[in-house]
Amino acid sequence: MEAIVDIERYADQGRCVAHIDGRVVFVRFALPGERVRIALDEPTDRNDRFWTGEVIEVLEASPDRVEPSWPLAGPLAMGGGVGGADLIHVSLEGQERWKEAAIKDVMARLGHVDLDDIPVYAMPGDEEAQGLHWRTRIEMITDDEGRPSMHRRGSHDRVPIDTMPLATRAVLEAAAMHDVWEGGALPANAQVRIAVPEPRVDAADIADTDALRRAIGRNHAVIVDGKVRHGSRNLTERIEVDGRAFTYTVDAGGFWQMHREAPQVLPQYVIDEIRGALGGRTPRNGRNLVIWDLYSGSGLFTLPLATLIDDHAKLVSVEGAKTAVANARRNLKAAGIHTVQALCGDVLRTLKHDIDPQRAHPDIVVLDPPRAGAKANVCDLIADSGAPIVVYIACDPASLARDTATLTKRGYALHSIAAFDIYPMTHHVETVAVFTK
Repeated sequence: MEAIVDIERYADQGRCVAHIDGRVVFVRFALPGERVRIALDEPTDRNDRFWTGEVIEVLEASPDRVEPSWPLAGPLAMGGGVGGADLIHVSLEGQERWKEAAIKDVMARLGHVDLDDIPVYAMPGDEEAQGLHWRTRIEMITDDEGRPSMHRRGSHDRVPIDTMPLATRAVLEAAAMHDVWEGGALPANAQVRIAVPEPRVDAADIADTDALRRAIGRNHAVIVDGKVRHGSRNLTERIEVDGRAFTYTVDAGGFWQMHREAPQVLPQYVIDEIRGALGGRTPRNGRNLVIWDLYSGSGLFTLPLATLIDDHAKLVSVEGAKTAVANARRNLKAAGIHTVQALCGDVLRTLKHDIDPQRAHPDIVVLDPPRAGAKANVCDLIADSGAPIVVYIACDPASLARDTATLTKRGYALHSIAAFDIYPMTHHVETVAVFTK
């Protein structure tokens, strides 16, 4: 079934809202203010509360519309459908407006906080790269002939690909080093992950292929069905915060901030915001500063927090993934940091039962939970701790909004909020909110 509709506003998941005979329709690859012809997803039940559909023709275009730089990720009717870049039809400036609007909407609806403006920061180099070449990790499947591919939306079809425009130059080069794009280089029907830390060198030093390959070396991984086929399981990530270098060992199959610049930009922002929120404040009862770093992974925030806020601070990190905790401990030891209690376990249970009494009342809590958020029980426990400053790093605005509602009910005020466009060409956005008691 096809229909011509007027697009009204942004919605979630990279979609926009239209109406057909009073019924809400969520439309992919649309923009507010446009008139478009859409194909409704089948089956369409007349009793459904809402319908979904996709643009097949643009009749009146928004000024924010651009030609998709990766057509395979565009609408099905225009030869696309592989997914992974649901805002590929939107200019970079339009993407920032979209993400600001999405955060403001969900914070009002779920967080009960009305916001006038939210800064959305682009990552260094993204404008020059036109929103491409930012992913240091990519995942694919292989088809029956061992060719890398992606599923076409709404089907089991696998579309062979011979490049990945969102991947960094280093990822693409590592794939080429091992003939990943060649059919038969990989087993059929396999899950493939390629992870390559961004070389922290001047662009001029990796301008040619040989120089880039030397910079990559063995610091990369091609993982097939969970096993490292090429490269190394343990990767080395390097960042710089406040002019200080930090080095991390991370699991090639585990979590690390995906954008090539996010591991530097986010810790720097968090450190700056904490300093501003402290405003010269001294720890309670004259003791050393106490910091909690929750959902701490391999220690991305832990190392800067332990060295740049207060050398004498007592810091607790909590993470549920055993491999990540082992790497965090290794990273702390390698950095000569001995003031951190790095705990492994469920965050809620660990905070209830395993915290050293001398670290049970934090001055600062930093949390970077998974997409589902920290949830009410953890937020209540943070509030019970009496922490004056809470810094919440969120990869999902809806989860942040729900947890904002819990924190504000418990006496916290939203001190600042900013968004970081570390997922260009997608509807995803990273948000950092600072709460004060």
